[in-house]
Amino acid sequence: MTDVASAPAPSAAGGKRKRRPKPQPDESEILRLSHLFDRGFGGIPVLLVIAFALSLATDSFLTGTNLDNLGRQVSIYAIIAVGQLLVILTAGIDLSVGSVVGLAGVVAATAVFETAGGLPVVLAVALALVVGAAAGLVNGVLVAVLRMPPFIVTLGMMGIARGATLLLTDGRTVQPLPAEFTAIAGGSVFGVSNLTWLMLLVAVVMAWLLRRTVWGQYVYAVGSNVESARLTGVPVRSVLLSAYALSGLLAAFAGVLLASRLGNGVPTSGTGYELQAIAACVIGGASLFGAKGTALGALVGALVVGLLNNGGTLLGVDPFWLQIAIGVLILIAVGAENLRGGKSRGLPGMAAR
Repeated sequence: MTDVASAPAPSAAGGKRKRRPKPQPDESEILRLSHLFDRGFGGIPVLLVIAFALSLATDSFLTGTNLDNLGRQVSIYAIIAVGQLLVILTAGIDLSVGSVVGLAGVVAATAVFETAGGLPVVLAVALALVVGAAAGLVNGVLVAVLRMPPFIVTLGMMGIARGATLLLTDGRTVQPLPAEFTAIAGGSVFGVSNLTWLMLLVAVVMAWLLRRTVWGQYVYAVGSNVESARLTGVPVRSVLLSAYALSGLLAAFAGVLLASRLGNGVPTSGTGYELQAIAACVIGGASLFGAKGTALGALVGALVVGLLNNGGTLLGVDPFWLQIAIGVLILIAVGAENLRGGKSRGLPGMAAR
């Protein structure tokens, strides 16, 4: 007796088999528009719109000279913004970065001042970086160990660093500087300025550290909930100390590059740069409440700020209007975050650790 394979029974409706529905992607696998903003791409549409408008409004925007100047100018803002981002990710704030820019610049300039038999350029740059890192480390100790509010701590350091800068120079510009020092920012590789290459290097390295290392995950954890991070074994104090120290180090690096670009040490340089850095981070998608933001976003935000300043110069716009435009962008960025579900947890940077 042979076995006969039985055919599937026809369905009641026309004898046809029902087709199985295609599997739908999981909600977490769908890259929605809000996810683009969360990943630091929120400033890219703004960047493209501004660039397109400027290319139509003026013939000089897309020239090689202007783009080179734009890259040199944005590089300083971007490096400071990346350092500021590290502190913002921990739900803190660093108001001292602008003053540290000025202090590091005059320290390096004074050290290589050619009429005083100064230090070699490498040692002068190293000294300036140590000064910046030390200023950031003091901020970190006061915040992480003494649990003082970051806003107050860095506001005090802002005054200390600026006062030290004026005392060191007696309020006078340090010049002239040797060609070896000015070549740091004045040189170029493959037709692209050294400043632009250094900016990209800083952004890539910090992006890798934040995304691919345990330390980076700790930074986000501290910014998300400092108490939960402590209970799960995150070394909160060490993370805060490193974040503030790196912020000071990158601010000092930007100060050295700025002094090299200007060819002198200006005691008032860096004034207001802390606001530009915060604006770049916020426009680039960072949250002032911590645990949200990327190095790419900070870079994009710095490009937006730089485009506004550059475009205003080309079009002859009053710089006061540019300040208003940057302020409006900050409000729009923060408002968009709230509309996407962000909840206020009090003033950022005011909670004691």
